[in-house]
Amino acid sequence: MIPLFVFYLHTIAAVYIFTQQYQEEGVGAGVLAVGFMALIFSIGWSISTFLLKLVIGPKGFGFFFDRDALSLLLLAICEGGFYYVFLSRRDFQSGRKKTTSGGN
Repeated sequence: MIPLFVFYLHTIAAVYIFTQQYQEEGVGAGVLAVGFMALIFSIGWSISTFLLKLVIGPKGFGFFFDRDALSLLLLAICEGGFYYVFLSRRDFQSGRKKTTSGGN
């Protein structure tokens, strides 16, 4: 159930990112943003699976929290932090990068 929920969240995020970039810059930017997200997802899933194989057995902590579900959960948490930092530099009202003024 946890992997299904994580994949569902990624699908919603991909649609959101594509729509946002499509409105701002066009189809090419939307496809590029979704491709970037897919690249981060695939590499992050491989790394989180590798790290959890070192410390947790295949059965994990039970039926719902096996090693694969835990690796996807770890990936979702790390991606959430990455996208928060990455997107917090943007002004969501205008869609442009935030600028800081150097004084009054």
